[in-house]
Amino acid sequence: MRTRHFPKRKELTITTNEHDRFQRQQDLVPQQRLSEVACTVIGVGAVGRQVGLQLAAIGARRLQLIDFDLVDLSNLTTQGYFAADIGQAKVLATAAAIGRLDESIDIEAVQNRYRPRLETGAAVFCCVDSISARAAIWRAERDRCRFWADGRMLGETLRVLTAVDEASRAEYASTLFAQSEAQTGSCTSKSTIYAASITAGLMVHQFTRWLRGIPADGDALINLLAGEWTLAAT
Repeated sequence: MRTRHFPKRKELTITTNEHDRFQRQQDLVPQQRLSEVACTVIGVGAVGRQVGLQLAAIGARRLQLIDFDLVDLSNLTTQGYFAADIGQAKVLATAAAIGRLDESIDIEAVQNRYRPRLETGAAVFCCVDSISARAAIWRAERDRCRFWADGRMLGETLRVLTAVDEASRAEYASTLFAQSEAQTGSCTSKSTIYAASITAGLMVHQFTRWLRGIPADGDALINLLAGEWTLAAT
């Protein structure tokens, strides 16, 4: 199922009100460059829903949301969905929330699993919960996207990996170990909304660095409980 919720806006026309909306971030997020980049969020669970909402808040004009799952009761505490969303497709509930923020955003909601034949955006945010799924998506997207961010979360340990050039693409590929080597349980089997929001914020931050031409951090690891932040050498 693929649903387009709002009419496609062919070009960005900034009005006085929009200038007011973006005023505080205008030196941090280049709106013209952002308006030229379509963003794809694969998986709109704990991390992906927050990524979609944050991209909408900073001014992304074209968003594609991909997920096959439905909202259940546990998603209210860990993923930021609302009680009225229970039973709905996550992509539709997230699209509706984004629409309340800005109804002019062009949203494509794909209620299905990711398929390589899908046409995706130049910026891809991988928010799935298994290494095998990441690896399959990466094989399809590595030569198509210009910006790639992968958010991983286990309890209060967060990892954000970014690939924007050949060197960082090669480094990212080395993090895709066999599923049999992964810890038991899905990436988000133990999660909180605050950890998901921080992970999403770091992914969107790396995206804005890329938009500004600032080198992205290829591999950032944060242990919230221990208060440790580690950046891998590049």
